[in-house]
Amino acid sequence: MNDSPPSSVSTGGNAPTSIDTSVPHSARVWNYWLGGKDNYAADREAGDQFRERFPEIPVFAQQGRGFLRRAITYLARDAGIRQFLDLGTGMPTANNTHEVAQSHAPESTVVYVDNDPLVLRHAHALLVGTDEGTTDYIHADLRDPRSILALARERLDFERPIALTLMGVLGHIDAEEVPRIVHALVEALPSGSHLALWDGTDTHPRILAALEEYNANAPLPYRHRAPEWIGSLFDGLEIVEPGLVPCPQWRPEPAEVGTMPDAPSLAGVGRKP
Repeated sequence: MNDSPPSSVSTGGNAPTSIDTSVPHSARVWNYWLGGKDNYAADREAGDQFRERFPEIPVFAQQGRGFLRRAITYLARDAGIRQFLDLGTGMPTANNTHEVAQSHAPESTVVYVDNDPLVLRHAHALLVGTDEGTTDYIHADLRDPRSILALARERLDFERPIALTLMGVLGHIDAEEVPRIVHALVEALPSGSHLALWDGTDTHPRILAALEEYNANAPLPYRHRAPEWIGSLFDGLEIVEPGLVPCPQWRPEPAEVGTMPDAPSLAGVGRKP
């Protein structure tokens, strides 16, 4: 691993900075559902329209965030992982990957990757970690795993286990591309690495109707996929207990039990042998 500053931002190719606040943006809409403040009127309007069809969407968003927090806790505290590659980072909010990982293992290295100019603008908020650890941000496209891996190798030691996280992001990518991308990323990781992933499932008619309406005007559509299809992304990995389950069912904490337990999502952690 090459020497690098404790916190840095780099770009893999062009890094556009133009942001149109007059149209809804998925990262800002998600931020709105999570109770954040980094959103605009167009995002709130789209978020409210979605919520009319699927009132549970703020809970659903919080469940995805809860899975991230519990999965990173498991990886850092129990599995001994000290390197994290977070793809499709999204807007900074509470319990970001580096905050959770470094709260359990201050020496952890966390590399965030996103191709969104809005996330790039907020990237420095992701880089405030512990003195012992390292946080970095790479502006790159998830559809280009070769470039991501090349840049990640400058920051992470690919001789030691790495946790790869894909949290609610694969629905933005064409279904035929996703297996190729995930396979390329996992194949490059050393033995003992982990994949932590969740995405929405196509098992709830009301959320599918809300998505259809949202996607009609969204610059970046999002699609839920079949549970079996999402599960196949873990092929070849050793699935950590409790297996592949809806987000709120993955090692829930007492306060979370009973909150929309059958949410249309599938989440899991797999270890590379």
